[in-house]
Amino acid sequence: MSSEFVERLDYCWQQDKFVCVGLDPDLAKIPQILKDRDPDSVEDLVFRFNQEIVDATHDLVCAYKPNSAFYEALGAQGLSALARTVRHIKDNYPDVSVIFDGKRGDIGNTNQGYVHAAFDELGAHAATVNPYFGAMFFDDAGQSQFEALKPFLERKDKGIIALCRTSNKSAGEFQDLPIDLTQISSGYRKKFGEMEELRELVGQNTLPLYQIVAYRVSKYWNTNGNCALVVGAPYPEELAQTRRISGMPFLVPGVGAQQADVRATVEAGMDGRTRGMIVNSSRGIIFASNGSDFAFAARQATEHLSQDINKYRTNL
Repeated sequence: MSSEFVERLDYCWQQDKFVCVGLDPDLAKIPQILKDRDPDSVEDLVFRFNQEIVDATHDLVCAYKPNSAFYEALGAQGLSALARTVRHIKDNYPDVSVIFDGKRGDIGNTNQGYVHAAFDELGAHAATVNPYFGAMFFDDAGQSQFEALKPFLERKDKGIIALCRTSNKSAGEFQDLPIDLTQISSGYRKKFGEMEELRELVGQNTLPLYQIVAYRVSKYWNTNGNCALVVGAPYPEELAQTRRISGMPFLVPGVGAQQADVRATVEAGMDGRTRGMIVNSSRGIIFASNGSDFAFAARQATEHLSQDINKYRTNL
């Protein structure tokens, strides 16, 4: 089973499109030529910038990923620019996915609000979520039950992309915390399920927390075939370990401005079909130039990254 989001991705992967452009509009970096054109409206400025980037790169990518922080920081005008950007992509380039990068997650009705905002109001095809709140447990009768992130996971048509091993330098503070699977209590196993399969899969007893996240999302959360994982490119060894555990799609940030090695990323992260990756670059593409040629420069940067990805794919 796979969601409409995964099917849309697979359509792009079949055309050798793996790049995701992060639409993160920093006002200080938007080219002056656009500021001169729209001097009075932040909404128009941000939308025009995004529009030109999208129009210049749409035939090279599998997705766009607007990070909510850049729009929320601009208030109502920023959120309006985000909504216009999503509509522009969906109306003009329907085969390309929009990933709302808000890293949402909470409990109860709060998640209902997050789901409605991201999918029904904004119209995104996928959203990033924080797995810390959990999603699944077994009740006293041994039946699996979903809560917390349930409103996200129930959206069968959408992609739910859980943070797993992020690309920032301090990520390991919690994500690398070693967990001894042999010391997990019977109470935990009864309530949340066995992980003996994971021990057999990796061939060791002690694993970092991020690998347990990858396993649980794959085995227990992905009942609708709509889940994916965020796994950062700067850590190819961790990327490879996560791929051993999960065949789900990976959203892979850290290529470009964070200078991850594209070859190591591709070799570590591609699945058995040499697909399965959404390789994100934000600043390295959208701010490739701050001159009047910014859209053309963005296309060149996207094309270069796409060519590198596919060059290394052919050797797998």
